[in-house]
Amino acid sequence: MRHISRPATAILMAAALAAGMTACGDDAGSGTGTDSGSGSAQIGIDLPRADSDFWNSYSKYVPQYATELGINLMTPTNSQNDVAKLVANAQALQSQGAKAIVMAPQDTGAIASTLTTLESKKIPVITVDTRPDKGKVFMVVRADNRAYGTKACEFLGEKLGGKGKVIEFQGSLSSVNGRDRSEAFIECMKSKFPGITVFEEPTEWEGTKAAAALQTRLAQHPDIKGVYMQAGGVFLAPTLQVLKSKNLLVPPEDPKHIFIVSNDGIPQEFEAIRKGEIDATVSQPADLYAKYALFYAKAAVEGKTFQPGPTDHGSNILDVGGGTLEDQLPAPLVTKENVDDQALWGNQIGK
Repeated sequence: MRHISRPATAILMAAALAAGMTACGDDAGSGTGTDSGSGSAQIGIDLPRADSDFWNSYSKYVPQYATELGINLMTPTNSQNDVAKLVANAQALQSQGAKAIVMAPQDTGAIASTLTTLESKKIPVITVDTRPDKGKVFMVVRADNRAYGTKACEFLGEKLGGKGKVIEFQGSLSSVNGRDRSEAFIECMKSKFPGITVFEEPTEWEGTKAAAALQTRLAQHPDIKGVYMQAGGVFLAPTLQVLKSKNLLVPPEDPKHIFIVSNDGIPQEFEAIRKGEIDATVSQPADLYAKYALFYAKAAVEGKTFQPGPTDHGSNILDVGGGTLEDQLPAPLVTKENVDDQALWGNQIGK
């Protein structure tokens, strides 16, 4: 994932919007429609939670890219991982004149009626990181979450030599992300590493539940040798605290080391990899989530449309069913070999 300077990004975004960004064949998205003055049109955004280092990083990118794209961004709301608050926030943004809304619903089944209401009001919605189970959205900006589970499985399977016990901190199974990561991880383990026992622990994306599950499983199975954390932003700190309390926070060369692979790509995970506390993470593109969510929101207000196919920013737009389009952004595996790569957003934020 190549880091582009802010001025260069602005130029690229402006050029892409002017060209309409087609997405078929050699193009990158279709550009039908006329410019309706999206620079003055209000665009609303709901942040999904404030208790995750990943989402806090995403929120820092939002005003940066809103400025670069010339977007009139409304004051962000935060639904605090509560779908009822998300519904209320969407209603408030609508009543305040939002012409498009960006959101990241954590419960992907319970947002359908709100999406239907917004569609009836001709307010396009872009969802980030998650894809609603039902309801119309203009674009889903997401990475391939099944690939997260597969990459984590393959990494742990190889580190454990195909044998041993692993605990998996599952995200909420009411979320498409939790389901995708969990299903892909266990399918990969069963097919490629049948000698590994997996303890699946639902957490609802809550670090306290992950810590409690780890305490219990280590008491029952002190020979656990691997952990898959589906969200480092909420699971990293409590996991390290539990391992430290049991004198298991040791370097990879120590026989007591428990191999850990995570998802998110936050700076704290990178530092833990450098210290040898965890071994890998999949870098979710917090920067690109913010950039392209706002890009598509502006495009929607301008009346542009898109088609499935490769984009000009290293991703693919897919039709994931029912006419729903999803721009699947790249999410690389990060290990000690590439953790210092300055192209990774986790090494750029705050600089």
